[in-house]
Amino acid sequence: MKFIDEVRITVSSGHGGPGSISFRRESMVPRGGPDGGDGGKGGDVILKVDRNINSLVDYRHLKKYSAQNGNPGESSNCTGAHGKDLELTVPPGTLVRSSEGEVLVDMTGIESYILLKGGRGGKGNTFFKTSVNQAPEKAQPGEPGQELDVTLELKLIADVGIIGFPNAGKSTLISRISAARPKIADYPFTTLTPNLGVVKAAEYKSYVVADIPGLIKGAHHGAGLGIQFLKHIERTRLFVHLIDVSVMSSGDPVQDYLDINHELEMYDKQNKDKEGFFPLTERPQLVVFSKIDTLSEDELRRKMATFESKTKVKPYAISAVSGKNIEKLVFEIGKYIFNEEGA
Repeated sequence: MKFIDEVRITVSSGHGGPGSISFRRESMVPRGGPDGGDGGKGGDVILKVDRNINSLVDYRHLKKYSAQNGNPGESSNCTGAHGKDLELTVPPGTLVRSSEGEVLVDMTGIESYILLKGGRGGKGNTFFKTSVNQAPEKAQPGEPGQELDVTLELKLIADVGIIGFPNAGKSTLISRISAARPKIADYPFTTLTPNLGVVKAAEYKSYVVADIPGLIKGAHHGAGLGIQFLKHIERTRLFVHLIDVSVMSSGDPVQDYLDINHELEMYDKQNKDKEGFFPLTERPQLVVFSKIDTLSEDELRRKMATFESKTKVKPYAISAVSGKNIEKLVFEIGKYIFNEEGA
């Protein structure tokens, strides 16, 4: 399925039905009086979370959605039928923004939300009968519905975000520690969509990790794929920062670390005024050297010592291919996640 994480649509609630102007007409019942019923209520626009979907692809083509209008009132004091509600299903973690950028609702932790209410039905002429006006010839029109231009923005819900340059080993790591099976190959931007995996850390404990596709220098300006997916790590509480230290890598671990963090810093500056935004640079990171199976013990110690002396950060070291230190990393991640939850 194609991954769509942002769409713009127009939604409209239903108009209320007009009230009826009617008079009772029966043989043997002189002066039957008014019997016009009220109009039916217009349908609401309701957002509902469906945990079985993980994309907004269903909204890719159709851009306007309308609830049903209420039916007119009828004679014999019959109220018109209410308009059918419009239910829009979205994945958990969907943000709904107005055309001005205001967050209308965050579909995290809630199952449904009435985005727009339908218009009320108008009163029929029975409502207007008084002692001095026994035969009113007026009724109310239905209340109009509402229309709104909104942006649906999907942000994946994960405890842990795996970040790093393309080919740092993010997809291999998530396939090793969870049941997720992302596409893996030795060329840039193999991963074109975020991948979610559930990691079982203990018998009754698990956490969700998200593999965020290739960040590169200039991602916050739109370079590569980074800017498209940086928003998916806004909900994560911990970053696993993966750095390729293999003999095949031409990068410098220290510079790679600084470059990725610079992208996070620049993204924070762009979004600092956004409602509810929590800076990415203020979240804890576990820095992890990957692909250490290609290095000798001496080479690995030298690289780790150099990195720690220049950044004041002690990295972990793993090989997702051989499995070396994978269990230790899973434990360290879980220790942070569960300690925070228990705090």
